[in-house]
Amino acid sequence: MDDFAFYHLRRAPLEYALAKLLEKVTERGRRAVVRVGSEARLEELNRYLWTYEERSFLAHGAASDGFAEAQPIYLTKATENPNGASVLVLVDGAEPFATDQFDRCLNLFDGDDPVALEAARERWRALKAASEPVTYWQQSERGGWERCD
Repeated sequence: MDDFAFYHLRRAPLEYALAKLLEKVTERGRRAVVRVGSEARLEELNRYLWTYEERSFLAHGAASDGFAEAQPIYLTKATENPNGASVLVLVDGAEPFATDQFDRCLNLFDGDDPVALEAARERWRALKAASEPVTYWQQSERGGWERCD
């Protein structure tokens, strides 16, 4: 893994911040697996990514949509990489898996949720202790990302 990136959400809701980060991933010609914490979140994101902006959508799918290997963005609750993604995105405290299959891991967490914040801090400390490459990004007042490590 080249980079474990932590994204501390302060302004935009997770769904919107995730969509914007996934835009960047796909603009760079990369594929992503988004691992979620629940089936309800998976269904919510599956709907949201088609309609998050009036003039934008992100091509994506989940197991229920079929053609997993063809999806540029694949949503899952499981530990799978059926689309050959190079970017793993974690939301809702989902744990990383098979990190040797991915170049980057994006950890999105709600900075206003004390449980999510502490879990992110614990994961950060463990990665730092293991000498893994980590970066930390925090939403600015205007909603952009500022590197803070």
